[in-house]
Amino acid sequence: MKNLRFLKPIFSFIAIGLLITTLSRIFLFFLFKERVVQTPDFWYIFPIGLRMDLILLCYLSFLPALLITFLPNKWIKFTNKFLVIYSFLFLFLILFVELASPDFVKQYDTRPNKIFLDYLIYPKEVVGMLLKSYLTSIVVTFLILGVVMYFAFKKGKKYFHTTSADYKFKLMVFPLVAFLLFFGARSSLTSKRPINASNAVFSTDQLTNTLGLNSFYTVAFAAYSIKNEGNTKMYGKMDEAEAIARVKKYMIAGPNDFTDKDIPFLHVQQPDSVVKKPYNLVIFLQESLGAEYVGILGGKPLTPEFDKLSKEGTLFTNLYCTGTRSVRGIEAVVTGFLPSPSESVVKLGNSQQGFFTLAEALKQKGYDTSFIYGGMANFDNMASFFNGNGFTDIVDQTDFDSDGNKYAFKGTWGYSDEDLVTKANQYFKSKGDKPFFSLMFSTSNHEPFEYPAGRIKPYDKKPNTVNNAMKYADFSIGKFFEMAKKEPYFKNTIFIVIADHNTRTYGKNLVPINKFHIPAFIMGPGVPKGAIYDRLASQIDIPPTLLGYLGMPFETPMVGRNLAKLDPKVQGRSIMQFNDINAFRVENQVVIMQPNLKPLQFEIKNDTTLVPVKLNEDLAKDALAHVITAGNLYKESKYKLRAKK
Repeated sequence: MKNLRFLKPIFSFIAIGLLITTLSRIFLFFLFKERVVQTPDFWYIFPIGLRMDLILLCYLSFLPALLITFLPNKWIKFTNKFLVIYSFLFLFLILFVELASPDFVKQYDTRPNKIFLDYLIYPKEVVGMLLKSYLTSIVVTFLILGVVMYFAFKKGKKYFHTTSADYKFKLMVFPLVAFLLFFGARSSLTSKRPINASNAVFSTDQLTNTLGLNSFYTVAFAAYSIKNEGNTKMYGKMDEAEAIARVKKYMIAGPNDFTDKDIPFLHVQQPDSVVKKPYNLVIFLQESLGAEYVGILGGKPLTPEFDKLSKEGTLFTNLYCTGTRSVRGIEAVVTGFLPSPSESVVKLGNSQQGFFTLAEALKQKGYDTSFIYGGMANFDNMASFFNGNGFTDIVDQTDFDSDGNKYAFKGTWGYSDEDLVTKANQYFKSKGDKPFFSLMFSTSNHEPFEYPAGRIKPYDKKPNTVNNAMKYADFSIGKFFEMAKKEPYFKNTIFIVIADHNTRTYGKNLVPINKFHIPAFIMGPGVPKGAIYDRLASQIDIPPTLLGYLGMPFETPMVGRNLAKLDPKVQGRSIMQFNDINAFRVENQVVIMQPNLKPLQFEIKNDTTLVPVKLNEDLAKDALAHVITAGNLYKESKYKLRAKK
């Protein structure tokens, strides 16, 4: 064994790496034990975890092994410096993401992924949120990292320095070392493909499955996957013509309604009724307002204003969002685009211009179009997407800062919802008789849950909680309509209040369907008052429904349905994207597609109870068709209006 001492840096690197990831996995297991132990054979997370950890560490050990073997002994000082820096860097990163994992899992019900990377782009807002909501975790993390750095400098040479060895002997040993590292990295000699995250899937609980991975792997894979934007082949392949035909089955438009063979879904949507003066349209998008917080939907009694106002229009009680991020909600509500495992089109490069939005459709009809937001509009690339796709005015935090008005409260994510509605009402008044469309986007329902004091009677004793923030957001909804009803524009405007997504999307199922349930109501001229739409619907059905109320025909490529015109005999449908898992639901049947795995089908007894059933192959093809279509429409730039002549 003495002759093999030159390999000590590799042994040390793998051993310390395994210690970090294993201790983290044990900690996460006990932290979420109540949930995890409900999964049959939950203990699989540990052998699976060991396998996945070895894959990562063996990959990272290839370069040190090459240098140790092939660099001559006279270069040993350089080799040792490199080994210390290389080993410390990656072990430090592995430790850092593992320390960040508990709070991330609590928030997103999965290990750090692309969302983790997305937040790194916005350090100011994120650091502010972390300091206010996760200060204890930050202190503990930096204390641990500080202790680790101290010992790394003190003990680095001991563990990561190689020793001189006979060059011929090192060359003789290298094939065995290379084989072991290759075997460890692939974790199989018989499989045609290397082991990947799909091999960690052994249950129907997404959280439990991800505990079998490690966080450096999931973050690195998310970074690697960025190059695959628009790639929908992870669920399977399908001919484009078949995919289009299957998606059209779920549309209201008939085969003779489509108007352009080069834009496969472009069709004319007729109004529910024709009016002489076109109606304005205002979408008030609520950050994280899940159905569980809405009293009228059976949730907590936090929304008296929403509950009261919903009775003045049509309330949607069985509506489901398409994803778990604000940009996914914006994608659905503003563009009607199908969800897919790719990033939201709000952030993708090929959709920054010439991509269909309600703003573009209404702008062509002479509408003034705007986006009004209390935060910074560059967050999540919103300003760029809106500016290139029909939004004329973008009003954000900088406008609040410079307009000279006194506002109620400015927090980590920008101005409060109360300030947002005040600003929006002033803006709408300024439009006079010109028709307008506006997207208002709230900020208060976001950690660290800040809001001005004295506006609400707190639901929780501690002020900065999600329940209190929800109640304040509801207060602001009420204030907006109180102001709007006093203005001339109110009587000529269609309003919708709708959530972008829920707060924490988690649950024991592969897709926590109950966490996709969101509220919405539409109010305005021609909208039935006191009506309840209780049929299953998707967020992508909302924009065509809104266009139907505006009193004029529109050409649109949207595949969603105008719910006001949907035949009662047609089955309800919703589509949900949960990280890299897609759920296609038709009434009480849901097909769930995971990357590189055969689809699964479940019967929904209620939103939290899914019973496995035999796969309906035709329904599975319909599910795949919607994802394939989303990818094709994006890649081929076929989700648009016809160019103006």
